[in-house]
Amino acid sequence: MQHVRDERGRSEHTARAYAGDIDSLVDYCSEAGVHDPADIALIHLRGWLALQGQRGLARATIARRASSARAFTSWLARRGISSVDAGARLASPSIVRALPTVLAPHEAAAMMDHAAVAADDADPIAIRDRAVVELLYGTGMRVAELCSANVTSLDRGALTIKVMGKGAKERVVPYGRPADVALGAWLAVRDLIALPDAGGALFVGARGRRLDQRTARDSVHRLARQSGVPDVAPHALRHSAATHVLEGGADLRSVQELLGHASLATTQRYTHVSVERLRSTYQQAHPRAGAEGS
Repeated sequence: MQHVRDERGRSEHTARAYAGDIDSLVDYCSEAGVHDPADIALIHLRGWLALQGQRGLARATIARRASSARAFTSWLARRGISSVDAGARLASPSIVRALPTVLAPHEAAAMMDHAAVAADDADPIAIRDRAVVELLYGTGMRVAELCSANVTSLDRGALTIKVMGKGAKERVVPYGRPADVALGAWLAVRDLIALPDAGGALFVGARGRRLDQRTARDSVHRLARQSGVPDVAPHALRHSAATHVLEGGADLRSVQELLGHASLATTQRYTHVSVERLRSTYQQAHPRAGAEGS
């Protein structure tokens, strides 16, 4: 796990998931009569993954477990604990990545407007939640990135925030004036509920400690329901932000940097262009778009 965290740069959450996966693999191998890591073979890895499918686990979870197994056997081989990397030929199940709900621009505006109205009663939590949804939608950041942000991450003069993304990769993301107004209102009341335990956390929970991801998700769901738009999670706000930036004319490379994707291929799977924009672009660009039949 130290290798996963320090050498692979994975988060604590990912390291815990890997630990659980490897515990499961070790238990399976032990029951199969394998008691030495050097004796783990491809057949054991495939049998273990097949068992996960029989238990009804999602394909995405099985794919992650395959990744955990490959990381483990690769580490065993590099450390000389095993003479071969048994997981080198272990395949992962293909994953159909369904796109999350994407709010239309007017729906996103309605949600932000409702959050602003809810914050008018001067309740610090309502003021915080307005800043949370404005920043999530305004930057496209992940909820984990938002919850790990500190007050010092903000540069309100430049309207940017430093974000610590996956793999401990830091990036600077811009945000707009509406988010800045919401952040200013939140920072004015933050110290009313923040405890010393919160350290420099940008957002804190009702008990005064750093805001956790579950509470942030609950706030997003609640504001979506109350504003009458489709129920969305923070990830849908991220996807909505990327989609709206793309529809506004941004190129995929810019969206990649905004989202903090290591590969442009990830961004291509993650974003999509609306049919309306595609049709508009086609009509403007193709010389035969407006031509009648021959």
